[in-house]
Amino acid sequence: MVALIVGIVFVLFAVYSVLPLPGWGLNWWHDVLLFLRGGVPIIAVLVGIVAVFIGIADIKDRIEAKREEAEEAEGAESASGTGETKEKP
Repeated sequence: MVALIVGIVFVLFAVYSVLPLPGWGLNWWHDVLLFLRGGVPIIAVLVGIVAVFIGIADIKDRIEAKREEAEEAEGAESASGTGETKEKP
């Protein structure tokens, strides 16, 4: 309950502080815009780095999957080529 009240108070303060009305509010809207303009390139770089890491991991997973499929196919061919049969218990 306390967290809800504190959250509501913070939201109301945020709205009050950025109101662009003259004589009412803290008129921080221009400062908020400057912060957002400065933060967007930084966020874009971080998102780009994460996307590159995800892409590299995806490529590694595909290579590993192809390697495993090749090993399974090779194992199946060698078992069928020797005439061995697996008995079921």
